[in-house]
Amino acid sequence: MWASLRNIGRNAESGGYRRYAWTGADADCRLWFRMQAEARGLDCEVDRNGNQWAWLGDPLAGDAVVTGSHFDSVPDGGAFDGPLGVVSSFAALDELRHRGVEFTRPLAITNFGDEEGARFGLACVGSRLAAGQLTVEAAHRLRDGDGITLPQAMEAAGYDPDAIGPDPGRLARIGAFVELHVEQGRALDLTGDPVGIASAIWPHGRWRFDFRGEANHAGTTRLADRRDPMLTYAETVLAARREAELAGALATFGKIAVEPNGVNAIPSLVRGWLDSRAADQGTLDTVVAGIERAAREHAERAGIDLDVVRESFTPVVEFEHALRDELGALLKRSDLRDTGRDVPVLGTGAGHDAGILSASVPTAMLFVRNPTGISHSPAEYAAEDDCVAGVIALADVLEGLACR
Repeated sequence: MWASLRNIGRNAESGGYRRYAWTGADADCRLWFRMQAEARGLDCEVDRNGNQWAWLGDPLAGDAVVTGSHFDSVPDGGAFDGPLGVVSSFAALDELRHRGVEFTRPLAITNFGDEEGARFGLACVGSRLAAGQLTVEAAHRLRDGDGITLPQAMEAAGYDPDAIGPDPGRLARIGAFVELHVEQGRALDLTGDPVGIASAIWPHGRWRFDFRGEANHAGTTRLADRRDPMLTYAETVLAARREAELAGALATFGKIAVEPNGVNAIPSLVRGWLDSRAADQGTLDTVVAGIERAAREHAERAGIDLDVVRESFTPVVEFEHALRDELGALLKRSDLRDTGRDVPVLGTGAGHDAGILSASVPTAMLFVRNPTGISHSPAEYAAEDDCVAGVIALADVLEGLACR
């Protein structure tokens, strides 16, 4: 399975993946999912928001156990973030059938659409829509860098944008959702464990900073006469690092757009996107407020106009303790472990569809060791033995939840 998926959406120059929502690469991944489902005799369907579901058992019976993740990537992302969870779900089903277990609850494998938000700037669009955390009106306003709206992109890909919206009936039929994901840090590498359980997702969000100055000639305009928004932006980037260090949080300006974007032109507009995350809401608020305060102070001194817009936000997610504890008990009894130690439980600063669904469905997450901690990069990696351990762990969990 891994080999057949490896080249879809891969950029030959960077070695990274460009699997953006509603593109050709996305369509190829969706076809891959459907073929894997059909090869296992599963009933494959697409919900009103474009999320894929592969069912074993009656979808309408209720109390289903669901697993899966996503295929889409950040620009030049790695091979494991998202796809590992989908591939492992199919492999875990194969393992359970090999064990000869009897399913007592319906089981589904999912592929949620547009989790990374690389194209339209908002993460977890598919799960947000399903959970009612993104309105239809707001979704219809989403545009990519070329000005293409989400409805236009969906329609071009053969989906009905007028059908999108909350799907409470579907979510009500889910008894538990378990998402396996490569760890996006080194906690498991430091403890020496191949698999861990998520405790919580840090609160996080994205803010757009628009710095507006005055375009002018780079070769003839005196430094003293310039209203250069790039300088204010640069000061803000440094302020973000300082605020994050002081608070023990994270803050990153990772995306920038410049107008008119000429080598010999002073910019008229610099637009930067801030990603900030912290272990608790109060710390996150302090960090973002400090960054905005510094940006406004520098802008005022330089004669720069500044607008700050919060484009997305996800509050802290505490995964349901009962389900989390049940996973821990199942894995402690598993043949996977012979150390006698509990499976490590760890928090994460990365957002996931499981975090979005947690407000509507009991959710949990498994992490697979990442020896370098690198993610959102072509260097993202997990060893084959650890990936197999993740499959076995997921199979053990699904057996405990859905089988006799």
